[in-house]
Amino acid sequence: MTIIISRSGRNARVIERSVIEKEEYLQEYIHENPGSIPIYEIKENRKLLVVAREYETVSGPIDALAIDADGDIYIVETKLYRNTDKRKVVAQALDYGASLWRHSRNFEILMERFDNEIEKRFHTSFQEKVTEFFDLDEDGFTGLLDGIQNNLNTGTLRFVIMMDTMDERLKDLIVYINQNSNFDIYGVELDHYEFEEYEIMIPRMFGVEPTMFRDGYSGIKALILRIKTTNCN
Repeated sequence: MTIIISRSGRNARVIERSVIEKEEYLQEYIHENPGSIPIYEIKENRKLLVVAREYETVSGPIDALAIDADGDIYIVETKLYRNTDKRKVVAQALDYGASLWRHSRNFEILMERFDNEIEKRFHTSFQEKVTEFFDLDEDGFTGLLDGIQNNLNTGTLRFVIMMDTMDERLKDLIVYINQNSNFDIYGVELDHYEFEEYEIMIPRMFGVEPTMFRDGYSGIKALILRIKTTNCN
């Protein structure tokens, strides 16, 4: 895709996509600009705080580990299209998720690691950074911690696969998994452009519709069950 840039409708210039040379660049960009992952398409006004980059697990380092204001945990994996093992990225992300769930369920130790990561980057505590970033009061922060602990205990994790280009087979795989399982896996394709001293990133997200339909359907089934139970009583 090309974009056109102009000033006041004049002197239009056509800008072609730029090539992202290294996966480390994507990792750093997400770390510094978590808004490049458009989770607001999942839920309005939702945003991510990247807690750690290269978060170590027994299965290897997670490129970026992030949370939202509800305490949902996001495992973010980056891959360039030209990488020969790009089709394995979904299995790799799930492997990291299994490792995080299986070996990091001690909540106090996890919070200590989060606190160390936030202190190292922002020179403040995890609580102070989270309450400021998400604009939370004390009850809101407690709710976020409860959400993290519950999601960790149940293994309820969200996965984000970010690439410079996603092929159709990977998109189909993400949609298929979301539609036929309880996993939430999202693909983000990040178009990269350069213009003068500016860098332009255009994110496109895949896999949202099946999870919204599935969650909505589950909600309808739960409502029907409650109605049936009430009528039986």
